[in-house]
Amino acid sequence: MKHTIALVDDDRNILTSISIALEKEGFSVQTYLDGESAYIGMTRTPPNLAVIDVKMPKMDGEELLRKLRKKTSLPVILLTSKDEEVDELLGLKLGADDFIKKSGGFSIKVLIERIRVQLRKKDNQNIDENKNIISHGKLRLDPSQLECEWNGKQLPDKLTTTEFLIVKELAKRPGIIKERSQLMDIAYREDTDIEDRTIDSHIKRIRKKFKRVDNNFSAIETRYGSGYRWNVS
Repeated sequence: MKHTIALVDDDRNILTSISIALEKEGFSVQTYLDGESAYIGMTRTPPNLAVIDVKMPKMDGEELLRKLRKKTSLPVILLTSKDEEVDELLGLKLGADDFIKKSGGFSIKVLIERIRVQLRKKDNQNIDENKNIISHGKLRLDPSQLECEWNGKQLPDKLTTTEFLIVKELAKRPGIIKERSQLMDIAYREDTDIEDRTIDSHIKRIRKKFKRVDNNFSAIETRYGSGYRWNVS
């Protein structure tokens, strides 16, 4: 199946160069110059993955991603020109699955490989345990639809693919501690450059999403020095 990639950037040169490279690799491409038109376009014709620049007119990448996350778990890669740690933390807080720095020698080849990683992750998730519903206490996970319910309610902000994989891994064996390295292997199977704090940031965001439907949510337990576990007691 031919995957469709949405590119959102106010720099026409970047849009053109990335579009040409993606089309040569067999992808279909949607291009948008601002977040407002991108939101309308992606709502009407959902792509398989979106690459979004953070700084844009009308609606910046931050606001666009927030709006998308209320509707979809679509994989999103952020393009940002900010520095190092701020880059990563910003992306994770917004619900991005990955990010690429535009400064310091932007590589379209690296971007394309990151796109492939995210698409494989999404496709594998759809195939793996396609019909197996995971249910523990108030939690209900549907891997075939990437849908998560808590106490009979859909989460207002959908879990991203990466967040879903983390929750599924914890919930499959409640009470069993999963080390950060194990969760990184599950969520980032093909990326060896991910650090421990990345998983911590994901967990923080996951908890925040559950607390929007249940302020007393405490099912994800931190085991200091070890990792995390799903606590159903």
